[in-house]
Amino acid sequence: RLPVKVGEPGARTLRFHIPLQTGEQVTQNNERLALVDVRRRREKVLYIEGEPRYEVRFVREAVEADSNLQLVLLQRTAENKFLRLNVDGPTELVAGFPTSRADLFKYRAIVLGSIEASAFSQEQLRMLADFVNVRGGGMLFLGGRSAFGEGGYAGTPVADVLPFYISGDAVADSLTPFLELQVRVTPAGLQHPVTQHAVASRSGERPASPIVTVPVTSVNKVARLKPGAVSLLEGLSGRPRQPVLIFQRYGRGLSVALPIQDSFLWYMSASVPVEDVAFRTLWRQLLRWITSDTPDLLRVSMSAARVRPGGGTTIRAEVADSGFVRRNDARPIARIRAPSGAVRETPLEWVVDRDGEYQGAFASDELGIHVVRVTATGGPKSDGPLEDSTFVAVADLNAEFFGAEMRRPLLQRIADETGGRFYTPETMHKLPEDIALTKRGVTVISQMDLWDMPAILVLLVGLLSAEWAHRRRRGLA
Repeated sequence: RLPVKVGEPGARTLRFHIPLQTGEQVTQNNERLALVDVRRRREKVLYIEGEPRYEVRFVREAVEADSNLQLVLLQRTAENKFLRLNVDGPTELVAGFPTSRADLFKYRAIVLGSIEASAFSQEQLRMLADFVNVRGGGMLFLGGRSAFGEGGYAGTPVADVLPFYISGDAVADSLTPFLELQVRVTPAGLQHPVTQHAVASRSGERPASPIVTVPVTSVNKVARLKPGAVSLLEGLSGRPRQPVLIFQRYGRGLSVALPIQDSFLWYMSASVPVEDVAFRTLWRQLLRWITSDTPDLLRVSMSAARVRPGGGTTIRAEVADSGFVRRNDARPIARIRAPSGAVRETPLEWVVDRDGEYQGAFASDELGIHVVRVTATGGPKSDGPLEDSTFVAVADLNAEFFGAEMRRPLLQRIADETGGRFYTPETMHKLPEDIALTKRGVTVISQMDLWDMPAILVLLVGLLSAEWAHRRRRGLA
């Protein structure tokens, strides 16, 4: 794993090279190219909080300097009263939490803080679940006295989205747990980009992160994880380990849970140096992560990011309306700009057996990076012209030099299933003898008249005579 910083937006080609080794015969596979699409846009995240608490202040402070994140806050300050911060206009969230799918689905991610399930209607709870499942957005669940099972989410559509199981009645269960957790990074967290910064350097160049040195607290019961969930951080409290950062894929989107109530201690603890950025880095990484794969109303992709000159690939476009219902009435057109500046248009056709998906062919002999920009218009439910773009690189792939090793199990299975034989350099001397003695060869089918085959003719005459003699002996002839 190599950390790479790419500052400017647009298509970038990363070249990875391995020096030539002693005695190496094939040098064409010592270099690999990777195409990276760097986009500059502001990801809009809705943060819903049910009570004033320190977590809100420090989370907002951690991400306010990130020009790629817009954290919109909807915080309940009293009954039916909400504080709105960082909104785009006076009408945004003026009535509180959105009541329509179109208003909610315009956000790319949601952070759900300590707010009870009864604060939402049944339809709003279903919209939250569909935000992840259908819209493909990311949702981050924070811990608190009104979160998860303690907030009455058991049995609601939101419980299906969570990466762990919750149960119990928040009203009947008065024994709220309080755990002080000493956090450590799990084996999965050691490799994940969100938590890699929390791992201390083995060489001692980087000190231990406050994420693994400063304890935090939790007031939520975390039962067993769901089958597809992965834990990145876990806490030790003398009891069984409690997951601290868990995620899973749910439908088209991503579900992440952080069941602690005071992550700001990783920033405000007296033992944390003023210049330490672990807390801010964690929150920026979290919000970027849950928005990284969120689709737009128009999503364009290529079946292959790199193709050889003259080789073909497929342009794919997925089109949806503001409620993220797939549209089959759009008219998408792809405009492809070659490195020389030449532009050509390719209409995309609807894939009949898949709603909202359109495809078109691409092929070019010009080397370099081609920009593919798709515009979709039309339809009675049109939300106006939609645009999205992607890139494809045309270059020599040298694919024959990669993966050229002998796959012995596969070759052996092919030989066994087809009645052939598998040879290695050590057994190749048997090949001429096996070819000479094998009973397999070319089969030729010849059709001949009956009188051209005397043996069969004599056999038939003999059978007829025997049958006549048998009937004569029995008195039947």
